[in-house]
Amino acid sequence: MNLLEDLKDYLGFAVAGNFANHLGEAGEADEFSVIKTKEKDAPKGMFPFYIKGHNSFLGTYPICDEIILTHGREKDNLQVEAEVALICDFIYENDKVIDIVPRYFSAFNDCSIRVNNGEKLSTKKNWGTNTKGISQDLIEIDNFTEKGILSKYHISSFIKRDGIVYDYGTTSAVKSYSYFFNQLKDWMIEKLNTQEDCGPLEELTQFMFDAKNAKGILIAAGATAYTEFGKHNFLKKGDEIFVYVYNAHAHSFNDIMNDMCGMDTYLGQCSKLHQIVQ
Repeated sequence: MNLLEDLKDYLGFAVAGNFANHLGEAGEADEFSVIKTKEKDAPKGMFPFYIKGHNSFLGTYPICDEIILTHGREKDNLQVEAEVALICDFIYENDKVIDIVPRYFSAFNDCSIRVNNGEKLSTKKNWGTNTKGISQDLIEIDNFTEKGILSKYHISSFIKRDGIVYDYGTTSAVKSYSYFFNQLKDWMIEKLNTQEDCGPLEELTQFMFDAKNAKGILIAAGATAYTEFGKHNFLKKGDEIFVYVYNAHAHSFNDIMNDMCGMDTYLGQCSKLHQIVQ
């Protein structure tokens, strides 16, 4: 499959607040304080970043695997958000999502604008073409439970600036997401059917009117916390972004570093995203 072409026919949604501390570090905790969750550690909600045919900015296809375009928005503090993308089938009947079936996963950059302007979160997530990143190294999901392959994977992210590599996101096990596997799946089905307009989040059923024609749903599962460098350094033109989702039982953190530094490293169980900011 040609992933970037195929995804044009998918709905694009992401999960907000699925790693402890991420919203605080991203400067969004205040805006989200109005959102009450059933459980303390639950994610805050979901937001759209791409809805094919939508008559707003959400209709612009933002996904790329080689570059991030600032579109002149550098002053709005662009930040990498390193995540796992889940490429899913879904079943939509009687105006409701009744099932989500994750088929593949990949490294994802849910690149974001950091301005606190009281607007909906989605407005900070798609500001034009080539503003998101996905790796074409898709890995098939054998079983979307704790027993499956994803339990072994970690997410790490880096920026290479002026020839120096910096850790950007805290390297985190996929299973350390607040919600993942069946808990996340059930929660997402509920949110897509019932999330109401509140604070930075939108009512979601409005984005599902054309769901029957979508090939599937691309879900960014949530961003890791930031390192000190990541918290305080926003993207500049020329920066190189690296996001790795790798099997930590097969590859060491050293293997990842060696790969980024251009050494010939075999990463057979890894989804790697490399983008240049332009």
